[in-house]
Amino acid sequence: MPIFVQSKLGMQFKHPEILWALVLLLIPLLIHLFQLRRFKKTPFTNVAMLQKVVSESRKSNTLKKWLLLLTRLLMLAALILAFAQPFSATNTALRQKETVIYLDDSFSMQAKKNGLSLMEKSIQDLLKNIGPENTFSLFTNERTFKNVTIKDIQNNLLSLPYSHKQLNFEEIKLKAGTLFSGINTTSKNLILISDFQTRMGMSTSHLDSVVNIYYVPIRPREVQNVSIDSTYLEKSVTAQSKLTTLLSGGLDSENLPISLYNGDTLIAKSSADFKANGTAKVEFSIPSNEELNGHLRIADNSLTYDNQFFFNINKKEKIKVLTISDSDSGYLERLFTQDEFIYNKHPLTQVDYSILDQQNVVILDNLKAIPNSLQKVLRTFKEDGGTLIVIPATESDLISYNQFLSNFFATRFIENVSLNKKVTTISFQHPLYKNVFEKEVYNFQYPSVKQFYKIQSRAPKILSLEGNEAFLSGNDGFYFFSTSLEIGNSNFKNSPLIVPTFYNMAAFSLKAPETYFTLGRTNTIDIPIDLGNDDILNVSKDGYEFIPLQQTFPNKVRLTFGDTPTVDGIFSINNEGDPLKNISFNYPRNESNLSYFDIGFIESKNMQDSITSLFEFLEAENSITAYWKWFVILALLLTLVEVIIQKYVT
Repeated sequence: MPIFVQSKLGMQFKHPEILWALVLLLIPLLIHLFQLRRFKKTPFTNVAMLQKVVSESRKSNTLKKWLLLLTRLLMLAALILAFAQPFSATNTALRQKETVIYLDDSFSMQAKKNGLSLMEKSIQDLLKNIGPENTFSLFTNERTFKNVTIKDIQNNLLSLPYSHKQLNFEEIKLKAGTLFSGINTTSKNLILISDFQTRMGMSTSHLDSVVNIYYVPIRPREVQNVSIDSTYLEKSVTAQSKLTTLLSGGLDSENLPISLYNGDTLIAKSSADFKANGTAKVEFSIPSNEELNGHLRIADNSLTYDNQFFFNINKKEKIKVLTISDSDSGYLERLFTQDEFIYNKHPLTQVDYSILDQQNVVILDNLKAIPNSLQKVLRTFKEDGGTLIVIPATESDLISYNQFLSNFFATRFIENVSLNKKVTTISFQHPLYKNVFEKEVYNFQYPSVKQFYKIQSRAPKILSLEGNEAFLSGNDGFYFFSTSLEIGNSNFKNSPLIVPTFYNMAAFSLKAPETYFTLGRTNTIDIPIDLGNDDILNVSKDGYEFIPLQQTFPNKVRLTFGDTPTVDGIFSINNEGDPLKNISFNYPRNESNLSYFDIGFIESKNMQDSITSLFEFLEAENSITAYWKWFVILALLLTLVEVIIQKYVT
């Protein structure tokens, strides 16, 4: 490998060892100074004329010899310097280079500029400007190519899909840091090609002192983008339900057509009328209690990924509720109506334990004791994902209850207290009551109790009595009251609170799918099916198939979606090829707001307005100017000068 050094004259040489030849220039100089040449004497009779000739000849010869000596010395010096290959360059030009490129492939790069999307234009510029033999690393929001040439990844770049993921600035720096080597002597360049949306969380901090970060902001000419943000269904007891769709990004008073499809069939069209704040709301009437594979579409020339929105309405699965009680539980039967629930009640002595694992909810209502055999079955039922609700009697066997309750949140009934108290506190943030109330209400008609049990438990309180005593506690499929709900002891049955309380406890037992889910988030649904030990469910759409994370229970399968799927659309959940129900996924709408970060704080040398200008700048920064040709030309010119002196100087 060539050795580069810095000379005292400020010039650098590729082969500095050749400069030792300059010492040889002293030899002709010494010969001339000491006049070592021997002269032959010739007799001459005319002494007077001889003195004149000798005087003029010596002056002329001395001048000519000095000119020839100087010319030859300069010519030899020029040749020696030419062979030493002099050049000039910056410090970074002489160091080995490491280049890492971040290419933003998020959906905001779909915006167009001069007829091409920002990502397409960026890829074309990279293909044009990166040398075919240059080695570099490139990463996007999801993919990584390490130590490759542009030929290696050309096809990958041309077929690169857009991603709903977006790395923030800190994540970009961390990822880039893993692609650089640990060699301190190399020159490290990080090139960021992006539209730099505000959600990237830009920072003025750098990786470290040895990494040069270059920014190439790629922005569209127009920043307006209309997006379908969300949709929700308002249930109705009539034959028609109302589907509301929210849009954003439109101009004031702009009307944009929007279409609703069921599968590939157009079933409704409307127009979005945008307000001054750029939002619009569109309502559609759709049949109630009918399955619908919904697909909303608009026509917008900016980003395309948010011009469609998928949702589906499946046939609602009925929740199985079993009450074990020896008293009148008619209020529960009235709560769990036949259109949404399959409700059954059995006395304690007539319960068939074998059917418990087929239920979604089991309620122990007003039992004086819980037999050991039932305790064991109920523990297994809860471990398998069932929901358990415990309502004690006024005179319960505390030993029996505590033996069972201690398995859940370390719960214990301490003592039976006969004291009139009101329910005064609602935990509005508890999942049971979240989104139930429009606002936190404190002046409602408080239910009251005459007798209750003091409780010791780690379970969160849902409803509390005066003095912060628990009335209803629990979470995650296990709930228990501290008092009997019999009319003689409490008027809770007549309180408006009873409806959302019991309805949500039962509804949460089966994670029914929403009308749609958002990609990139953890989503969970329950499929009511009894699978064999080796059976699994798969999810598919148009040839794209995957197996989600699943947990099997006796009466249902819980599916969890995280990194899959990766594309939007309506998917089918299948069991051995038989479709069970559909589920919809949409891309997150974070990229739809075309708001960009002001990168004016960056030094001008670290920011370029195009990829082409950046590579031109880097080429100039890393260029090496060689001078050996000029020294060769100088040597030739000096040779010509010597010939002229020899011929014309007398």
